Amino acid sequence: MTDEPQLSASEAADEPPQPDPLRSVYTNTLGDILKQTGVSLAVSTYQAGKVILVRYDPETQTVNTHFRAFGKPMGIAADATRLAVGGVNTVWYYRNMPAVARKLEPPGKHDAAYLPRRIHVTGDIDIHEMAWDADGELWLVNTRFGCLCTLDADHSFHPRWRPPFLSALAPEDRCHLNGLAMLDGRPQFVTALGETDTPGGWRADKARGGLLMEVPTRRALLRGLSMPHSPRWYQNRLWFLESGEGSLALANPRAGTWQTVAKLPGFTRGLDFLGPLAFIGLSQVRESATFSGIPLVERLTERTCGVWVVDIRDGRVLGFLRFEEGVQEIFAVSVLPGARFPELLEWTDERLKHSYVLPDEALAAVPDALRE
Repeated sequence: MTDEPQLSASEAADEPPQPDPLRSVYTNTLGDILKQTGVSLAVSTYQAGKVILVRYDPETQTVNTHFRAFGKPMGIAADATRLAVGGVNTVWYYRNMPAVARKLEPPGKHDAAYLPRRIHVTGDIDIHEMAWDADGELWLVNTRFGCLCTLDADHSFHPRWRPPFLSALAPEDRCHLNGLAMLDGRPQFVTALGETDTPGGWRADKARGGLLMEVPTRRALLRGLSMPHSPRWYQNRLWFLESGEGSLALANPRAGTWQTVAKLPGFTRGLDFLGPLAFIGLSQVRESATFSGIPLVERLTERTCGVWVVDIRDGRVLGFLRFEEGVQEIFAVSVLPGARFPELLEWTDERLKHSYVLPDEALAAVPDALRE
């Protein structure tokens, strides 16, 4: 059981008011979890055009939701030093600069500051999940072209893998490839909403046409899934979200079966882990043809949006953050390790003009008074 929800902390008073009331409530247990683990969350919502930092404020002892505007943000790849966000036709790259965090107001509050470094323009490829490989190269799920791709300076994208049933590389969203799981630093598993090879063909059997595939062998490991997303290899087991059921599931690839670990009150999409905890994004899902006829809509007439915390050992809900207004859909949820109270600087932030990051060998030529 979780505590009764209480109102979350509002944005800092010196920030301009949001055009929409992005109001949320949360359980006290969520604040306890963030405080005890020393992490925060990066959450994307393409519907609201925001990346949200969910963090615990030790001064007010509340959970704080900190919003930054992006153009249709979906996939997030993040760790203690890097953060990348995939948008409608762009990938934004950030680096964590702790020295900058120490200079933010109020003094001593921030312990991480993600500064923008570069932008890559991909064209409209409907970027879904993203992940870094063992060599530090970023892999993207290119949903519009139905492939996994990487990026380089000369091209919009570099196709690296696509399902064997796709006969062409075309911007037609033929199977709605969407999820990516890494194993030993290499792409290992993907999810798709259909094993189809026609423009938007996955829509005809979206309720049960989903599949989970192994990248190296190009084999389908599971079929008959309801709108699967967010495959993850964690603690030597293969997890995924069966979004059409509103559930967290555990796969048994050898048997071609899966089991439901927890059923939640929304369209599950966006997943990350920390110890025995799963952080799961929930969406209300629109009343539209895309989501009609799926089990979740038939099970629940009212669905919710937010981030839920589940104990993967027994499926218990330990806490949640629920959006009351302004945010109806979540795509990605990513744990920011070692970042209790991070900042995400905007591209127009004046502080970027005076923040310089140099190689160690170059710092030797910088006067001591100017060196951090």
